[in-house]
Amino acid sequence: MTSGGANRDHGKGRAGRLDRDDGLEGKVAVISGGGSGIGRALAVAYARAGAHSVIGYLPSDPHDATDTVRAVEEAGGQCLAVPMDVRRFEDTEHLAQAALDEFERLDISVAAAGILRRAALAEMTDQAWDDMMSVDLSGVLRVFRSCSARMDRGGAMVATSSIAGGVYGWEEHSHYAAAKAGLLGLCRSLAVELAPRRIRVNAIIPGLIESPQSLDPVNSLGRAGLDAAGNIIPWGRVGNVDEAARAIRFLTSDDSAYVTGQQLTVDGGLTVRWPS
Repeated sequence: MTSGGANRDHGKGRAGRLDRDDGLEGKVAVISGGGSGIGRALAVAYARAGAHSVIGYLPSDPHDATDTVRAVEEAGGQCLAVPMDVRRFEDTEHLAQAALDEFERLDISVAAAGILRRAALAEMTDQAWDDMMSVDLSGVLRVFRSCSARMDRGGAMVATSSIAGGVYGWEEHSHYAAAKAGLLGLCRSLAVELAPRRIRVNAIIPGLIESPQSLDPVNSLGRAGLDAAGNIIPWGRVGNVDEAARAIRFLTSDDSAYVTGQQLTVDGGLTVRWPS
């Protein structure tokens, strides 16, 4: 998109999009976990802003990554889907390099891949704990390490945390909460470390967001639980993946150019409501 000046053409940019000054036009974003949920919604949000995406997806995921590619193309963008596993550094390296090979640049990295498993403390095995950390915490580190090494023009990175760990505790999810809390410290420290290279690092703390993960009645709230939760959220409902994606898009745009090392809670007011 053009950012202003005499060539505005009545407020319209290329492909019929409104002119923007958020600096996303022509940028390239790498998104882990782009096959569904917030990651898929974010790839589409970037397309609408004039940015292109390289999405990483787990081949065993039941969601079809080609649906993301199709949705991005329908929104006027370009998207490359790359099979990968955030538990493997060679895979995150391949994902990041794919952005340079396909688009010749890498400006944005969003770590949206994650797992959610229910496990009470008495039943928690070392393997269950290690699996959660390897994906939800160490997986973010791997994505950021691979992407930051290829950001030679500065950039922005965002990790997806959760109100479980970021704000609240959640029974039978201590390993998940610990990983999500760890992301906040990771982002704060990387924000300081990478600031000289003009790479901003922030985190989003989604509240109750309707997604394939939260709709799982075994490991999360399920449909009935989400519907009931809407009654205690000041906004009157749970959020959706598009709302979470737009918050991430903001944190990676020039609209937040002086924001780094921060965490943005997107929860419809849930965490500030007085208990009743």
